[in-house]
Amino acid sequence: MWIKKSVFTLFILWSFITYGGTQLDKFEDKIDLSIVYPSASIVKKMDGISALRIFQNQEPIGYVIINTDFNETIGYSGKPIHVAIGIDNDSQIQGVQLLKHSEPIVLTGIPEKKLISTFIRYKNFNVVKTWLKDQFDSRKIDAVSGATVTDRVIDDSVLHAVLKFSKEINLASLADKLSNDKTGKIKKDLIIQKKSWQQLLSSGAISNSTISVGDVSEKYLKNGYSAAAKIVESDNPKDTFINLNLALVSVEEIGQNILGKAEYKNLTKKISGDQHAILVMAKGLYSFRGTGFVRGGLFDRFTVEQGANIYRFRDMQYKRLAKSHAEKSPKFSEIGLFRLPEKSSFDPSATWKFSLLVNRAINVDEKRFYNHILRYQLPERYYEKNKIQDNAGSKKSNLIKNIWESKKVDIIILMIALATLTIIFFAQDRLTTSARKTVIVRNSFLVFTMVWIGFISNDQLSVVNVLTFMHVLMDKFTWDFFLLDPLVFISWASLTAILILWGRGVYCGWLCPFGALQELLNKVAKYFKVPQVKLPWWLHERLWAIKYLVFLGLLGISLYSLELAEYFSEVEPFKTSIILNFNRTWPFVVYALVLLFIGLFIERFYCRYLCPLGAALAIPAKLRIFNWLKRYPKDCGTPCQTCANECMVDAIHPEGNINDNECMQCMHCQVLYHDQHKCPAKVKEVKRDLRHKDQRKKSEQRKKIELDNP
Repeated sequence: MWIKKSVFTLFILWSFITYGGTQLDKFEDKIDLSIVYPSASIVKKMDGISALRIFQNQEPIGYVIINTDFNETIGYSGKPIHVAIGIDNDSQIQGVQLLKHSEPIVLTGIPEKKLISTFIRYKNFNVVKTWLKDQFDSRKIDAVSGATVTDRVIDDSVLHAVLKFSKEINLASLADKLSNDKTGKIKKDLIIQKKSWQQLLSSGAISNSTISVGDVSEKYLKNGYSAAAKIVESDNPKDTFINLNLALVSVEEIGQNILGKAEYKNLTKKISGDQHAILVMAKGLYSFRGTGFVRGGLFDRFTVEQGANIYRFRDMQYKRLAKSHAEKSPKFSEIGLFRLPEKSSFDPSATWKFSLLVNRAINVDEKRFYNHILRYQLPERYYEKNKIQDNAGSKKSNLIKNIWESKKVDIIILMIALATLTIIFFAQDRLTTSARKTVIVRNSFLVFTMVWIGFISNDQLSVVNVLTFMHVLMDKFTWDFFLLDPLVFISWASLTAILILWGRGVYCGWLCPFGALQELLNKVAKYFKVPQVKLPWWLHERLWAIKYLVFLGLLGISLYSLELAEYFSEVEPFKTSIILNFNRTWPFVVYALVLLFIGLFIERFYCRYLCPLGAALAIPAKLRIFNWLKRYPKDCGTPCQTCANECMVDAIHPEGNINDNECMQCMHCQVLYHDQHKCPAKVKEVKRDLRHKDQRKKSEQRKKIELDNP
């Protein structure tokens, strides 16, 4: 009997667990009608569709829906963003309420109320009428700077959820108007022909659009954004802002011509029979990819739209290509292959559009946006005869050049600093003969690193850079992405040389802003007689392994999800302390401050035991060529422990050898090497020299006496 009861109980529990329900079922209790539909007096749940019917004095006046019941709304976090939307009988929005999200940038960076404040743009916005007039993309978009992806995902989701709902209940007689006017199957029996770029373009197999810097400025002026119109990418208004080209490369003829047979074959292995892929090719001063997908995995600058359906792309759906295989194809600075979802309602024979989000920053915290639209209609002969071709090259646009020119002063300063540091290391033998000069030079450079490289230029390298680089190596490698940030590129290029020449200690000890911050704070602590803690060697040596485990953990996570790895890379306090200047939520600030506080007692505590970047750099540093740190082989470690006792990070083993994986190249041991008072070996050497000098002097005196008294 008890077995039957147990089975029945488990069945009931399993029913509850497996029952998903609608998003409205989950969030109905959280909907605030004063926000989404202020004039509502009665609310009733509808049958057959996930929506609430809104009444005012017994008269039906509108609806409330949850966006995630009608479309996908995945943000940076990889989780849905749930929004309640109130709409009247004419599809005019009455209010929007943010119900739930998991966006890290909003949870830990930008205040949620700042994001919610932008929802005022939806008040009394008529979705269906705007869509029927094809004016979705001419709207003014005041996205939250720093949360552009999140804001845009919400915006797209709200509008298209209303469209889908309107279609399902035929609100404002929309059902027929929202339907795709063409349905067709891609021909399977076409004879594949080789075609040039111009032939593909002329036939419509490639859709093309070019806008100039002046065109963008005019658009901003038309939208009432005079400030944004003045923030130009080039002084010449005729310069190309972006030249954009689209092709549906899942169609065999188009795909083989543009991708080449080998790449097209690879594509067919990754898509199902009804799945499609588009190729985006561009050049000019503006990037359609942006950099958001590197941080969060989501391409935030464009969407593909067809009817009420909207498609956003993540890094797992993307592949970077180096060139096109079509004859006489222009060269492009960016080429991206994007796979549409496997089970989507995308109709390759119907018109679709590529919506590019154009933005200009008018100040540090504020940007202005508008959408540039490029439509694509597959030529009729491909759905029920022929074939097509495309090509793309890889000519560098002026984008990188302009970025580097805008950073000219910063680049010069950084190059001078790196040249100075190189001179310091080449002249270290002479420099370290004077303890006072060494301290002045080192402290001055640390202050420069902390203030200018760190707080001013934000040129703080991160383990995220390492993980991103490794992922790029797994794909087709190009320099363009890395050249978009001149200071970071120069820092990594110089770091490569540093690792080969001297190991990782030069960067960690001299060029890392957070490391400099720790060391300078510890020097202040020592000045005020704060007691220093020296861990037992056996414990200290074993704690070294932690940072390597952290790095390997992040590396493993990145192989599963680069986005998730970036989240866990918050183990680095760099973003909080250096990039955001402690302007974050309290857990991040407390974490960074705790590390700095411990560093007052244990010098460079974070560098010693926790830094995954240091661990990552220590591995290739094994290839270093030079070891210019001088030692006394017969005296260092046995019996002398002076350098080991005074090493700021305890990188010297008791037996006297320096651990290059831990050494910060601070040169203090080299100062001691030349110290005639503190170094026992040097003291013996000086005494020996004096003794020899004295013996020579006495010998010369004896010879003189013998000569004077033959």
